[in-house]
Amino acid sequence: MRRPARPLLGVGLLALAAASGAGARAGAQPATGHVHPPTPAVTSPTGVPAPGAPRRVSEEELHRNGGVPRGWQFSVPSGDVARGRELFRELECYKCHEIKTEKFPAPTDGKYVGPELTGMGRMHPAEYIAESILFPNAVIVDEPGHTGPDGLSVMPSYADSLGVTQWLDLVAYLKSLTEGGEHEEAMHGIERVATAGDYRIRLVYEEAGHDQHVGHGAHHGAAGASPRPAGHLMAFITEPGTGEPIPYLPVTATLQGPGAGQRTITLRPMVGDRGFHYGADVVVAKQTDKLRLVIGPPTMRVLPSAKGRFAKPATAIFDWRAAPK
Repeated sequence: MRRPARPLLGVGLLALAAASGAGARAGAQPATGHVHPPTPAVTSPTGVPAPGAPRRVSEEELHRNGGVPRGWQFSVPSGDVARGRELFRELECYKCHEIKTEKFPAPTDGKYVGPELTGMGRMHPAEYIAESILFPNAVIVDEPGHTGPDGLSVMPSYADSLGVTQWLDLVAYLKSLTEGGEHEEAMHGIERVATAGDYRIRLVYEEAGHDQHVGHGAHHGAAGASPRPAGHLMAFITEPGTGEPIPYLPVTATLQGPGAGQRTITLRPMVGDRGFHYGADVVVAKQTDKLRLVIGPPTMRVLPSAKGRFAKPATAIFDWRAAPK
């Protein structure tokens, strides 16, 4: 990507604005004569604040969690997709990054050709894209086209040369790239996401060879371990507002499809390189078109401070058919 001809307002001011906003939320009082009317809290059906709605917390919660609400994360504000696309063109980002769904010229900088960006908006959250633009060495992907001879990213940082608005517009454009790139999804298995009751569920199925989860018995050096199955089904069950994993849940998955019949399997708690999840080594037939995940009440004690959450069973139904090409 080409840098702008002149330096602009650095995006570091965004962090300053975020810090100022956090201080106001922590208890700063408005100036006399400048009183804001109360803003009603807007929540989703799951009880989680809707996007853009204020999150109300007590002083006790802030102090108990190190000065921020439990599970607090900074989200990148929205940008303008059309302006971001124009900025992508002006910076000549296409010289290093191909987007097959666009009509930009093909990459020409053979020495610094970076990864293809087709469909990347479907694969990565906006915050990951934003970080990659400002701090390309924050996460190093050890794959061809990502690093140079020194092992660092071949992409320059734009932390000191993009204005805040430009940065957000560019992120918005890259996040809008959701078409194409199906080869990436096929390479990494099937993934589905849903919210049910008090839970956010990310369901992942990977065939043998994609992930070291497959064949847990062999991992532990069990004598006479059975041959590795052809796949591993994983359910990452978390609290929607914080992303924290929820343990001690009875979880079952029912697979069904024409010619495949119907079968129910138990997903058991386990930990791997992806973190805590409920899983099972299982072959999911290609004819499978629906998967029903049932979460029962937790088998651990739920304190009154949970305010009734996690008490009711939840069911999520996933369309398991392959995404159209």
